[in-house]
Amino acid sequence: MSTFFILVIVVAVFLLLGLRIAQEYERAIVFRLGRFIGVRGPGLYWIIPFIDRQQTIDMRTKTVDLEQQETITKDSVTIKVNAVLWFRVVNPADAVIKVANFNQAVYQLSVTALRNIIGQHQLDEVLKSREQINRTLQLIVDQATEPWGVKIEMVEIKDVEIPGSMQRAMAREAEAIREKRARIIKAEAELEASEKLTQGARQMQDSPMALELRRMQMLSEIGIDNNTTTVVLVPSDFTNAARAFSQMAGQQAAQ
Repeated sequence: MSTFFILVIVVAVFLLLGLRIAQEYERAIVFRLGRFIGVRGPGLYWIIPFIDRQQTIDMRTKTVDLEQQETITKDSVTIKVNAVLWFRVVNPADAVIKVANFNQAVYQLSVTALRNIIGQHQLDEVLKSREQINRTLQLIVDQATEPWGVKIEMVEIKDVEIPGSMQRAMAREAEAIREKRARIIKAEAELEASEKLTQGARQMQDSPMALELRRMQMLSEIGIDNNTTTVVLVPSDFTNAARAFSQMAGQQAAQ
């Protein structure tokens, strides 16, 4: 009886030693005598004590801050760029078996890809087309890490630091562009105003009464300010007569 009791205790202890619990976000990679036999979890599972060995993998999304990289753009400008990487393990078996340290591998691959993709773009493209660069960088890193069972969810360039001399040059360029735009707008306004004035002058020339009305309107505008300006109006008949006289004198001189 005592031998049976001891045997039961040994079996119970043996069974208890093999019990394992994996959290909902964890998976256990089990090896039996060095050979991969499967993925266990989440929840309660059992392995053979002293024969099976397990390695637990976190399946949650991880955030990695890519350290600042000093690189040269396509137009030979030295800049410093840092980025943030989000990734998660989708195949825990490949993440353990096919790569020694998938966290370090993903980090080094992302840093190298970041330097390479910045070198393929000009400074203006890096500053203006971040979304496109982020998508391209994500695609490159995701394709490279797919055999490792890792999914790259997102890559974002966090900060771009450019030299002070380049910042001053860009500020002068932006100021020149704004000044150019202001001059163009002013010239277009003057052109439109001159066209409207010419059109109005032609209409007044065809209708003398319109000219008289315009003169009366001008008098009312002057009188609003209660100023002491003296205005001498010349009747339009005098101007028409002077114009006719000058035309007749010109014709006689031509003959």
